[in-house]
Amino acid sequence: MVQGCFLPQGFANLSAVEIDHRYRLLIDAVHDYAIFMLDHAGNVASWNPGAQRAKGYLPDEILGRHFSVFYTEEDARAGKPARFLAAARDHGRAQDEGWRVRKDGSRFWANVVISAVRDEAGELVGFAKITRDLTETRRLNELERVAADSALVQRAEENERKRIARELHDDLGQRISALKMTFALYEAEISQHVPAAVLDCLTGTRELATQLDGMAAAMRRIAADLRPPVLDDLGLEAALEWMTENFEQRYGVPAQCQISVDELHLNDLAEISLFRVVQEALTNVARHAKAMQVAVTLSADDQDCHLCIRDDGVGLPKEWKLRPDAFGLRGMRERIAQLGGNLFVEGKPGNGVTIAAKVPLSRISGAN
Repeated sequence: MVQGCFLPQGFANLSAVEIDHRYRLLIDAVHDYAIFMLDHAGNVASWNPGAQRAKGYLPDEILGRHFSVFYTEEDARAGKPARFLAAARDHGRAQDEGWRVRKDGSRFWANVVISAVRDEAGELVGFAKITRDLTETRRLNELERVAADSALVQRAEENERKRIARELHDDLGQRISALKMTFALYEAEISQHVPAAVLDCLTGTRELATQLDGMAAAMRRIAADLRPPVLDDLGLEAALEWMTENFEQRYGVPAQCQISVDELHLNDLAEISLFRVVQEALTNVARHAKAMQVAVTLSADDQDCHLCIRDDGVGLPKEWKLRPDAFGLRGMRERIAQLGGNLFVEGKPGNGVTIAAKVPLSRISGAN
């Protein structure tokens, strides 16, 4: 024994313990894996605490029963347990992942390894079976895949928004401008042949010009909502200032934008994600808050970027919970989560709502 190392009482003379008993001590000490033996027919012959924990059966409840009881009904009917044993018998070892069933009927995702056990003469005496519960690992992997798929969808959506905004600006915008110029030329030609007194009575022409101006303004607004040029040209800070000014002009609610950073070098995903969070938050204020004022702040410290949208509106109910159909808030949380951050929503009846996001700079700085 190494000087200074002490073994618990009962283990000081471990070398004197029979090797079979040592294996039993080892298997019984394992709680994270279900380790047990099957006889040559597939009936449970031993049961360790890890198996009891994973599958829910006490030893007296499972010993002697066929291991197919752990399989789903569909897998059992399809003969999967028998094929699994046959593969282990023929190849010495077989491995599988799939749904298994606990005593209470609940399912868990398991990694299972079965090894054939033979005596000195090579005769099959049974099987050693090790089962590991991978339900949480599978759930985390699925959540990661969902998050990755969601990120791809949002990127595709942003690219499509950008394309449509560009076409609106470059194609439809130019057509409206050309139409206005043509109309102005026709108006000039008409004025040369029609007396001024008669021309003043042609109010329809002036209304048409006004409608063209309104159409051009609506087109620019829609294009800017889809993808504001200021975001691509001047960055997030300028885009937030533009958005709050536009919000105040459109809805008549005083809006302040406070930028407390010298200069942020954010990647494209971070800029558009933070911009969309503010856009959605201001949309919610306009629809539901009945606010007298709203404030947007962007700041950063050595580690994190902080974004906050606060209003003084009707607030949230006391027992407020995020509804399944609250797609706006869920979308905001997904966008911030994709940046490695967290989004918080706080509000009390009559005291407005605060939406705050905290994102690590290490995840959003620099190139994509």
